Amino acid sequence: MLKLVLALLMLLGGADALALAKATPPTADQKGSKDNPLLKRYEGAYIVSFEQKRFAEFTLPLSALEEVPDKRDLKNNRLHEPKNRKALEGAYTRLVYIVPAGRSPLEVSRNYREEIQSRGGQILFECKDADCGGDPKRSIAGGGGQMSLAMYLYPESRVTSEYGSNGHCAMTEHIADQRYLSAEVQNSGAHISVLTYTLVAPDRNDVCNGVNERTVAVVDIVEAKAREQRMVTVQASEMATAIAGTGRVALYGIFFDFNKADVKPESEATLEQIAKLLKDNAALRLLVVGHTDNVGGFASNMDLSQRRAAAVVTTLVQRGVGRERLAPHGVSFASPVASNKTDEGRARNRRVELVEN
Repeated sequence: MLKLVLALLMLLGGADALALAKATPPTADQKGSKDNPLLKRYEGAYIVSFEQKRFAEFTLPLSALEEVPDKRDLKNNRLHEPKNRKALEGAYTRLVYIVPAGRSPLEVSRNYREEIQSRGGQILFECKDADCGGDPKRSIAGGGGQMSLAMYLYPESRVTSEYGSNGHCAMTEHIADQRYLSAEVQNSGAHISVLTYTLVAPDRNDVCNGVNERTVAVVDIVEAKAREQRMVTVQASEMATAIAGTGRVALYGIFFDFNKADVKPESEATLEQIAKLLKDNAALRLLVVGHTDNVGGFASNMDLSQRRAAAVVTTLVQRGVGRERLAPHGVSFASPVASNKTDEGRARNRRVELVEN
């Protein structure tokens, strides 16, 4: 019966009859969205997609994308990355605007440039079209080709806008006249990414045709902000119980900066409890196992996880624990406890485990 209904819909209305939504020039912001106070919008633009997180990661390009030999992304595109980039953590805002008709990506980009500089900001990198690296005609969507700058900034898996909506079309339709800039506003501790382009949807039957030739501005803002320490410190007795029952315990109270292996001072309470665990259980020997998320390659994360595990061991030895009782071991992202497709999942995967040896 379902096949018959679909066939009738195709006969009566073609692809349009099956579309859940169809893009039209926006007349209001997406419900619940708002501008970031750090940066004004282009006059007359409307927000069609919005994301805000209290604390997240973002990698800011500081040079053009370059192909990484023999590597593919999750959509089977040839992987591209910038050689120069800045790994950021902090309060994250993503705003996708459709600007008024007749405005070019160059005009919009120049306005953002001037706005950033008026706030004391410094432009770190600029490029246009093919000079940005990757495929300049592709937005976020698509597989089996070259990765685009839009894909590097924000993977398609994170798009939640309804198919055919203004937000979905703004991020996934073919594009032209790509412009990009990254910037830093030192007095506010913020970094800004602005990608502008023209949508290309000339087919009248395309659900995105209603916004054909409209310019889109994609703005990502990361504000330096300390992560809230909400993890309750696991007590030594709780560690002992978990190890006795399962042979291991996962700890989330040992902290590192992004892509670094120096144990941060915020780890003090958990390290104190590990030292107490070992003091109270004189025969206990442990593997200290470093786990990461999948941001970056497997080999680089293997090295990072090993260095982090070793740093924890060194810190505990400095507290009087015998080195012979501890063995550092890194496993990269080979043993996840959650999906690496979400920020929440990646946070759960970044951990140190104590395993009975």
